[in-house]
Amino acid sequence: MPAVIRIHEYGGSDKLAHEDIASPAPGPGEALIRQDFIGVNFRDIYQRTGLYPLPALPGVIGGEGAGTVEAVGTGVTDVKPGDRAAYAAPEPGGYATYRTIAASRLVPLPEWLDNKTAAAVMVQGMTAEYLLFGAYQALAGQSILVHAAAGGVGQLLCQWASHLGLAVIGTVGSDAKAEIARARGCVHVINYARENFTDAVRAFTNGEGVHAVYDAVGAATFNGSLACLRPRGTLISFGQASGPVAPFDILKLSGGSLHLTRPSLFSYTATRAELLQRAANLFMVLKNGSVKLAPPAEFPFAAAAAAHDALEGRKTTGKILLAV
Repeated sequence: MPAVIRIHEYGGSDKLAHEDIASPAPGPGEALIRQDFIGVNFRDIYQRTGLYPLPALPGVIGGEGAGTVEAVGTGVTDVKPGDRAAYAAPEPGGYATYRTIAASRLVPLPEWLDNKTAAAVMVQGMTAEYLLFGAYQALAGQSILVHAAAGGVGQLLCQWASHLGLAVIGTVGSDAKAEIARARGCVHVINYARENFTDAVRAFTNGEGVHAVYDAVGAATFNGSLACLRPRGTLISFGQASGPVAPFDILKLSGGSLHLTRPSLFSYTATRAELLQRAANLFMVLKNGSVKLAPPAEFPFAAAAAAHDALEGRKTTGKILLAV
């Protein structure tokens, strides 16, 4: 029977409730997808806690998954029943065994790409893609700092940047994660539990600083990230795992003519053409082996609360999936 993981009020992982539902039907422009795997992301936690409020409560969180199209509504030409497809969508509703979604958000999957891998890379992989080619134009020979280098986005971003010829410095929180970061292309790894990452970056770059910092951590690293930049450097703040960044004086950017951006994946996949192109770029580097996905951690669909606890507790180093 179709089921969802629904919240009736914002709060901790205990607010995630497994509930049976009637079989949904696609409306005009929509497709019904039977999901095999659902991606778990920090955005889901932000939705659960109310940091990113849902349109209404009760509601279903989540915006990533992969499976098979079961039916389509009127006017749909992008996919057809029987197609395997994956998505990374701004609209919540992903924690469901069957879900309806705008067909224009679905990316048909090539034959060689299995549903598990697709569900694991749509958000994090396309995030790495737009961070390197959209929010900032990464160029061979540049140096960059990647926070949480052993995390899901971090591992993909470091590999891809290294493949492009950038010198990648990564921050991690343990020796075990440092080994992962090195294996993913970091030329220098900083364990922030033991050393000040700003001082370490300055020392490694002979005082020059890096061209760009990719910061998904937020409050705990923001000011230090700015201090790591060389003149005219760019801080790409794309997450807030440690909490939202506090308001700050814009004059802090003026000393080195620094750039700051707070991008989101969905601004860079706003049109179907952009979505398909970014997905195609991602699929290409996965197929040729330039970027490799670490085996994702799997939780049963009904164990979404445990998956959230693992992500919030930083108990994993790669992607978390709910297996339907």
